[in-house]
Amino acid sequence: MSAQAVPTPSSYEHLLDVHDLVMEFPVKGGGIFRKVIGKVQAVSGVTMYLDAGETLGVVGESGCGKSTTGRAILQLHKPTSGSVTLRGKELTTMSNEDLRGVRRNLQIVFQDPYASLNPKMPVNDIIGEALKIHGLWEKDGLDRVGDLLKLVGLSPEHGNRYPHEFSGGQRQRIGIARALALEPEVLILDEPVSALDVSVQAGVVNLLEDLQDTLGLAYFFIAHDLSVIRHISDRIAVMYLGKVVETGTRDAVYNEPKHPYTVALLSAAPEADPNSERSRQRIMLTGDVPSPLNPPSGCRFRTRCWKAQDICAAEEPPPIDHGGGHLVACHFPVTDISKETASAALHAARGFSSGDPREGRQEALRRVESVESALDIAKGPVGGGGG
Repeated sequence: MSAQAVPTPSSYEHLLDVHDLVMEFPVKGGGIFRKVIGKVQAVSGVTMYLDAGETLGVVGESGCGKSTTGRAILQLHKPTSGSVTLRGKELTTMSNEDLRGVRRNLQIVFQDPYASLNPKMPVNDIIGEALKIHGLWEKDGLDRVGDLLKLVGLSPEHGNRYPHEFSGGQRQRIGIARALALEPEVLILDEPVSALDVSVQAGVVNLLEDLQDTLGLAYFFIAHDLSVIRHISDRIAVMYLGKVVETGTRDAVYNEPKHPYTVALLSAAPEADPNSERSRQRIMLTGDVPSPLNPPSGCRFRTRCWKAQDICAAEEPPPIDHGGGHLVACHFPVTDISKETASAALHAARGFSSGDPREGRQEALRRVESVESALDIAKGPVGGGGG
């Protein structure tokens, strides 16, 4: 496919636009021919967007498809179907040659800062490699690498060292410098602080915010830590089993969550105030996350949801706008969090007590008895971490 002309500003609405993205992986059986016997539905119909200078936080439990979505956007995984556009350019149909040019504007910072750096190359070569690949290396190449190291809070003298000679936080800064070498517009940050100590996390998050203010970057920020997501994000997308179940501004999602899974997710985040932490009622979900090999029909959260009814199994809920771009994919969105917390506690208690009678009988009893007190305790919004 030949290189496309840069569209005029009026020809696209968002800097990065993802529509109905599907990413499936084949599952093969044993034997000589290894026939395909199934498929893992890692990402199913994901739609989201990112504007210039904005941070979209993507959150959800392990295995929900966050990282796969990020890699599919980059075309590191070729999507099964759907559309990914950057400044109006369709990426899914581009040749590898055309993608190489587009990736100058679309870079990634990986979760593990050590595994993502070549241990046999000094830092100067690691950061400068992208410049050489794209024909941007000139006589002042080392000076440019030194400037990048300064930008992320390191010294140009560090360029002669190897990755194993740095701490985890320093290695992550090197990964960020490498991603910035080509002056991209969008950074996909795949859990960039989850492998770091808490004190180091704060330094990296502050660095990312400073770089965004200085360079006008847009972040696709993937994380588990709800307090980090709340601190750095402008908008938030909540994913469950390959689907986006809720999207909205930071304040809308944290202060007025509408999807039952979002409410349960936020209730799992600890509160800074010990008195509030001891008194608040958490939502305990029953059952395990269904397999992406055979996800439930209709709403994928229905097998663990205390609000599920027959329609939840028969029809997949479409995303409904509850105002201000607050999209929720639920037939029965949450309206009163205190009542929902009590209802969820009763649902969990019944589900717990219906299991193996030899296990946790006292715990099940305690949960049932706590439902009445939960009506008085859970008066405020569910805690969602600090930030």
